[in-house]
Amino acid sequence: MASILIVDDNKTVQLIARLLLEREGHRTTSASDGPTALRTFREGSFDLLIVDIFMPGMDGLGTMKLVHQYRPDVPIIVISGHAFSSRTTPSPGFLSMSTRLGATCSLKKPFKSAAPLSYVAQCLEQNKTPPYSASSPGAASP
Repeated sequence: MASILIVDDNKTVQLIARLLLEREGHRTTSASDGPTALRTFREGSFDLLIVDIFMPGMDGLGTMKLVHQYRPDVPIIVISGHAFSSRTTPSPGFLSMSTRLGATCSLKKPFKSAAPLSYVAQCLEQNKTPPYSASSPGAASP
């Protein structure tokens, strides 16, 4: 099974992701911010990262960029609860932007248990695939 680094400032999200992934036999490590994630990533051997976009200090996109500079082959699943632009806010769709910037795939929080597991399996099987994105919570597998 895989060694997965979960990067999210929300301890509940970390716990849920750890429980889901460890139940499937994966080894997990958690970090609450970008700088800690980068140190942990460089000190360990990880097969995949799950990274939240919005975190204090260094955001997930910056973290993803630096991870890919160090090891461009590692697949990254980007997650966020603030995924899409709205009609009233001219902000970009952050999840779709993350895949254009190098994430292997993206997933909107909150998610159902099957969604992250299928994304992890897909990323590990194909290692680095063309980007794809889930458009709704618990969306069908990629």
